[in-house]
Amino acid sequence: MNVRTPDPYPGWLSEEDLYEARQRLPMVYVEAVPVRCDPLGYVTEVGLLLQATPEGQMIRSFVSGRVMYRETIRGALLRNLEKDLGPMALPQLPPTLVPFAVAEYFPSPSQSGLTDERQHAVALAYLIPVTGECNPRQDALELSWLTPDEALSPAIYAEFSGGRGDLLRQALASAGWGR
Repeated sequence: MNVRTPDPYPGWLSEEDLYEARQRLPMVYVEAVPVRCDPLGYVTEVGLLLQATPEGQMIRSFVSGRVMYRETIRGALLRNLEKDLGPMALPQLPPTLVPFAVAEYFPSPSQSGLTDERQHAVALAYLIPVTGECNPRQDALELSWLTPDEALSPAIYAEFSGGRGDLLRQALASAGWGR
């Protein structure tokens, strides 16, 4: 039996509170680029989500989400991977969670090259192998598995918003792609 007092701040904010926080504080996110690897650990495919913006534009994106109050980075990654890819994706988190990049998003263009019109956000970005069956959930229309060359093609690069195409280049470079 649990006799602890319930946490009055369970980690979720109301829409109004989230809006107010975004106006005053940088938000902490995790981003994950799902990949499939060969037996030697080389990236063979990159999983990119296809989403529709509120304006009806189709964009490519990664698994992404906020880190909640009292949530570990590992817990946030697993929660957001399951939320976006489904419970059978079977992500393989590394023993040491060192991101390939720390991405800084700003509401207007800046020296980082990354934008998010809603907020100033700091995202820990990871390349995460997945071995299971992925079914996009939440606001994703589909998950496309592309070779690294296809994912870096000018046509796909143009479908990213907010500078995320450059983040994909960093992700693949961290795995030795394009040397």
